[in-house]
Amino acid sequence: MSIMKEFKEFAVKGNVVDMAVGIIIGVAFGKIVSSFVADVLMPPIGLLIGGVDFTNLAITLKAAGEGVEAVTLRYGVFLQTVFDFIIVAFAVFMAVKALNSMRRKEAETPAAPPAPSAQEQLLMEIRDLLKTK
Repeated sequence: MSIMKEFKEFAVKGNVVDMAVGIIIGVAFGKIVSSFVADVLMPPIGLLIGGVDFTNLAITLKAAGEGVEAVTLRYGVFLQTVFDFIIVAFAVFMAVKALNSMRRKEAETPAAPPAPSAQEQLLMEIRDLLKTK
């Protein structure tokens, strides 16, 4: 089997397309969460702790010199990223929990017995004919 044929079979499968859609939506969701944390959540928290802008929180390790930028440890941006992660992780947890709940309900619902095959139907007809004679 050629590599191109194998790749085509792989790429056209439904799971790959579903995964790609999930990744695209996940990236867009990540941007929404980042904006929510940076623009909605962090300003009130900063205000509560004394008007601090988290993006400006940093420790200068080496001051700026001639033509050289300062070396800083930007822990405020790190804190914002941690909040982003917590929100995304919680949203994924809730989605998985809902999915598992739906799967449990499906498993609890009794399935209808399968319809008899053509061979079984024929045998039942023969049995019924023998009973009548």
